[in-house]
Amino acid sequence: MDRYVIVCLLNGEALNFHEKLVTDVCSKFDVKRQKLPGHFTIKAPFETDKISEVECVIKDFVANNKKERMKIDGINHFRTDTIFMDINMSNEGLKVHDAFIDALKTLPWLEWKRHDGKGKTFHATIVTRIPREKYDSIWNYTNGFNPEFDIYFDNITILKWENYKWETYKEYQLR
Repeated sequence: MDRYVIVCLLNGEALNFHEKLVTDVCSKFDVKRQKLPGHFTIKAPFETDKISEVECVIKDFVANNKKERMKIDGINHFRTDTIFMDINMSNEGLKVHDAFIDALKTLPWLEWKRHDGKGKTFHATIVTRIPREKYDSIWNYTNGFNPEFDIYFDNITILKWENYKWETYKEYQLR
């Protein structure tokens, strides 16, 4: 069985800013870089040999839904081990996201965890698994930035774990 994750990839200026900040923080504070490109997670990693069923759900979904606005607005954190760029999803974008979760839930074999699915905090991780002794320095540093980007929830992308990293398997565009 192969391992996959479903995300919305960032692009344009927002992606460039994210990548630069991640690289900067990881080198300045000697912390480990995450193995995913700039994104927000739609469905946490899962294993399957039925990815074609997921692809059918996504193809049908993107054919009937359009891209919606979202905004990257500042820096935030979970606990003292994860720092991220905050994503404020528009009401319309939230409806599209939640409808897609409903569509994925038609696959009875797909497993869901507590923070998976609806009701999530939309975010683009800058750094995670921060050692306790480095958190305050990294938090103070990243708080010097105030990313603000008007972007779109415009893709649903399947990433596959290959060669010890997440690689784009298929990207689907919301119209």
